[in-house]
Amino acid sequence: MWLGAHIGIAEGLGDAPRQGRAIGCDAIQIFSKSPKMWAGPPISDESAAAFRAGVAAVGLKATAVHHGYLVNLASPKKAMLGRSRKALLDEVERATKVGVDGLILHPGAHMGEGTDAGLARIVASLNWVIEKTPESPVRLLLENAAGQGTATCSTFPELRTTLDGVSTRARVGVTLDTCHLFAAGNDFRTPEAYGALMDRLEAELGAKEVRAFHLNDAKADLGSHLDRHENIGKGQIGVDGFRNLVNDPRWATTPGYLETPLAGEDYAEYIADLATLRGLIAPAQAAESPHPHSTPRR
Repeated sequence: MWLGAHIGIAEGLGDAPRQGRAIGCDAIQIFSKSPKMWAGPPISDESAAAFRAGVAAVGLKATAVHHGYLVNLASPKKAMLGRSRKALLDEVERATKVGVDGLILHPGAHMGEGTDAGLARIVASLNWVIEKTPESPVRLLLENAAGQGTATCSTFPELRTTLDGVSTRARVGVTLDTCHLFAAGNDFRTPEAYGALMDRLEAELGAKEVRAFHLNDAKADLGSHLDRHENIGKGQIGVDGFRNLVNDPRWATTPGYLETPLAGEDYAEYIADLATLRGLIAPAQAAESPHPHSTPRR
């Protein structure tokens, strides 16, 4: 697995790749604007070029933009749905300009209208955006939910239904968040439990659809439906759950981005979490890791 983290852009887009590599990242995820804003200031040509150059200069293997928090592509409210679609379109255009591989987004909540109706609105929203950005190489990655409230896509079948409804299948995929996976009731803390979960993943979704991971331990118990991230090895998943994941050869060229809690601005916790994860990788697996300039899966 290509290990990385979510890196801030306070010092500018162009500095994010350097910051990520400096703390040991093979891959980085960023926001292209404040996640609490519907729209952000335009990205200048200079900033986009600086980000692309920085990625190449430090040899990052994968990059992603994480969508903002306001969007709900499953909303039954016409105004909210329209605003969400326009925001997603803007994010795709921004992600395309900076040259990342994927745009990670929370699909949305049906707000009491039912899962089937919510998924249908998400599919229609994705198709609307894809039709307006036919030349973009950015893959839209649906993030699994923890199963809280009326949030959709907390199960593999719901993710599969959504992907299958998209007109251009090559433009979509999935990001699996380990905290959300655990909170939704999926145990993977032992080799046996991990193997059973991977069998179910293959049968209900398809491992090839998973294009990225969010690597987060969980503060809350299995099946809690609470989205509460914890640092690696300090939560209810524990290091053994991540040992199974990082040593699985099927994820050898898949990025895994930390979104674990930070106490300050120096990324000290990320450094520790990356060290913990790398310490779990078996020697043979580490020796076979891809060349720094390997091309990420698209």
